[in-house]
Amino acid sequence: MQGDIVSSLLLPAALAFIMFSLGLGLTPADFGRIVKQPRALLVGVLCHFVLLPLACFAMLKVAGIGGAFAVGFMILAACPTGTTSNLLTYIARGDVALALSFTAVASVLTIFTLPLLVSFALGHFAGSEQVVQAPVGAMMKQMVLMLGLPVAIGMALRHLKPAFGQRIEGVCTKIASVLFILIVLAAVAKNWPLLTANFTTLAPFALALNVIMLACGFGVAWLARLSRQQSVTLGIETAIQNGTLAMVIGSSVLQNDAYALPGALYGVLMYVSGLAFAYGMRSVLNRDRAGAPATVPGAGNP
Repeated sequence: MQGDIVSSLLLPAALAFIMFSLGLGLTPADFGRIVKQPRALLVGVLCHFVLLPLACFAMLKVAGIGGAFAVGFMILAACPTGTTSNLLTYIARGDVALALSFTAVASVLTIFTLPLLVSFALGHFAGSEQVVQAPVGAMMKQMVLMLGLPVAIGMALRHLKPAFGQRIEGVCTKIASVLFILIVLAAVAKNWPLLTANFTTLAPFALALNVIMLACGFGVAWLARLSRQQSVTLGIETAIQNGTLAMVIGSSVLQNDAYALPGALYGVLMYVSGLAFAYGMRSVLNRDRAGAPATVPGAGNP
């Protein structure tokens, strides 16, 4: 994909449309919930923006994975939560309002955090292979153009033309889902020899990272005395990543296909454990609702 129209134009355009479709589903009230649910959102930020990169880094060290693939996984860990996390939260009967709020907040925070973490990953894992000039300023501009601006346009359309925005939201979401699938397939096809040569190493790592972060997000939220419904939501929000953005950063911004491969692989495998987690927690929450509410003793609304 290096230097061609796919990486320079089609991938960023597809990501921008995906983020636009996310914006159509957001309202200022989603950001306003930060005031009403500060503890839940703060726990989510801790899990997603601190524990996830640290866990990924530690696992890479333990597994002995370095070079381009390590950079790719760190890029993935630096990305915001994937838009489909809201759907998985709905399937799990989690707190959809919290999921929407966190998705909105994560999309904004990533503009500032991702370039810094990617710069660290390049220096640590790729510094011995190449002269690293991490384009922090350029990445921040890319984040604004590919994340912030499309989300803002989607939200503005929803606010100014609410009936029209709601009417096209479903269609745009379906188109975004198709675009995501096509992006993943294109990345896999382009790097098929590289993928097959390293699948036995990369796939177990990607799946293990996803399962560990599902458990970590749920466990930390539970220890923070959030409700089981909120804990399920934060487990999903911690582990479901924006694989499309990871591929765009790797292929388009950093111009290295190997950096994009972990994002493509994780973007597929995260649904295996993610759906299992969602349906498993759905059964638990349904049983809770049929009986006594599942809360930690003494826990209240954040």
